[in-house]
Amino acid sequence: MKVLKGQDILALGFMTFALFVGAGNIIFPPIVGLQSGPHVWMAALGFLVTAVGLPVITVVALAKVGGGMDALSSPIGKFFGGLLAAVCYLSVGPLFATPRTATVSFEVGVAPLTGESPLALFIYSLVYFAVVLAVSMYPGKLLDTVGRFLAPLKIIALAVLGIAAFALPAGSIGDAQPAYVAAPFSQGFINGYLTMDTLGALVFGIVIVNAIRSRGVESPKLITRYAIIAGLIAGVGLALVYISLFRLGAGSHEIAANASNGAAVLHAYVQHTFGSLGSGFLAVLIALACLVTAVGLTCACAEYFSQILPLSYRALVVILAGFSLLISNLGLTKLIMFSIPVLTAIYPPCIVVVGLSFVKDLWNSPVRILAPVMLVSLLFGMVDAIKGSSLAHILPDAVAHLPLSEQGLAWLVPSVIALAAAVVCDRLLGKPREALA
Repeated sequence: MKVLKGQDILALGFMTFALFVGAGNIIFPPIVGLQSGPHVWMAALGFLVTAVGLPVITVVALAKVGGGMDALSSPIGKFFGGLLAAVCYLSVGPLFATPRTATVSFEVGVAPLTGESPLALFIYSLVYFAVVLAVSMYPGKLLDTVGRFLAPLKIIALAVLGIAAFALPAGSIGDAQPAYVAAPFSQGFINGYLTMDTLGALVFGIVIVNAIRSRGVESPKLITRYAIIAGLIAGVGLALVYISLFRLGAGSHEIAANASNGAAVLHAYVQHTFGSLGSGFLAVLIALACLVTAVGLTCACAEYFSQILPLSYRALVVILAGFSLLISNLGLTKLIMFSIPVLTAIYPPCIVVVGLSFVKDLWNSPVRILAPVMLVSLLFGMVDAIKGSSLAHILPDAVAHLPLSEQGLAWLVPSVIALAAAVVCDRLLGKPREALA
């Protein structure tokens, strides 16, 4: 029976970590650290729940069912499960996350050197997605190209930044913004959504499993075990990165007090700490981080859609890279503006399907539980999404007074109530008819 060597398991863990650490993972923690002030560690705790805990749990859940999101969502039926999977793949693929990797790496690392002209962005994104295309064409070699080469470079660069954040703080911790004074944990929790890590985990599951299989491992038990180990290694790495970036942001009040996003905080810190070398270092770090994530997302999306569309994997890689190139040229501000409402709406049902997958054997019929709870979480997630958009005025006043609505978690209490009602119905209805036949 084929097994992985210790160095292969470590490379798999590095690859998984590198797939996760992209644009959002680097730019969101510094602004949370800056804005939360003395409440930084409570905000960090909330952030770590959605940006580390949920992704690791998702990798574990996917490993148990063989790596595919379709298997995870099978209790809600082929059509609705496929629809959820397609929405997640498109969101973390060519619509939002993949283009964002190019725009963030350009605006943070390259624009300070070249200026933010549309031509400069187009040339950069063209070269960027050409590299993504070239690496993504050979998914069986990801463990070598990413796990053994790109991931270690990325880890070294992040380690330098992380150590500097603690050893060379830019200044003292400033005052917290009112939202973080009132509810630091829930503010951190919601900001953790923006990394897209849980959606990323739903997508990367199949990439991780295929990387294990590329080494000749066929045993389902071993595949599950290796995927879980890889998820845990990635989780520890993510937590260390986030903690160092929270510290970096919290201590940057004196040099970036008026920063409106994490990219500005990061750039100010690196310039202050590393001087003229700062811009070059930051450009390389961000480009590496984003490039690896873009490769992982492109591979995952191509793998998934090649199974349901009459197109080959390689043809889809070309289409996805080309579409991502076009979308990336809209610019970072528009991308974030469009993505936040969509993510706020689709995160709750994804959290529900992952969380309930661990206890599906407790029900007589999993579909009786999953379907109504996911529907309720989606509906109230859409309420949160509308509330945070320019269409907030169309909502009735009563919506603003839903439990946890102020914290952006209006979906949580209704989903728990729906779960309790579904469990009661499942018990009363007994075994499903197919089980009795």
